[in-house]
Amino acid sequence: MKTLLLAIVSLALMTGSAHAATASNNPASDARSQIEQVIARFQTAIIKKDKAGLSELFLPTNNSWIAVPTEATYRIVHAKHPKARRFMPGSYTEFVDFISTSTERMEEKFSNVKIETDGAVASVYFDFVFLGNGKQQNRGSETWQLIDTGSGWKINALVYSINVDPAQVK
Repeated sequence: MKTLLLAIVSLALMTGSAHAATASNNPASDARSQIEQVIARFQTAIIKKDKAGLSELFLPTNNSWIAVPTEATYRIVHAKHPKARRFMPGSYTEFVDFISTSTERMEEKFSNVKIETDGAVASVYFDFVFLGNGKQQNRGSETWQLIDTGSGWKINALVYSINVDPAQVK
């Protein structure tokens, strides 16, 4: 198994792209800058309702998307909808379709962004406020898991909490 792993790593290094060669000089610093660009492109694509631009930020397969209401939000929702689930799996394609077809002006604002990376994998954690027509729809914390594909960083997992104003729950 160890030999197979070494062979795979050697092959990857021999066939690496220019991106990989550049990133190898200072992987964490280069990666951090590239991940910051992914974050900015994500936010811009939401504002512009750019379906293709938003979609290209995600690994097309083998990914995960989960929303989890905060305890307070879950209690409110569960009281009105007893069959409500404690977490809601979804997909980036559902999100992209929602954004690109919405008649509302959408925006997601981030704060307290933390990026951890070794240059090959990364996690991004931040607080967010999601706005529709300038009004807060929900807020919470969000985390992304990203991988360096050799031709750019892609989000392969996204998990976020949902905290809504009780008046918004129907």
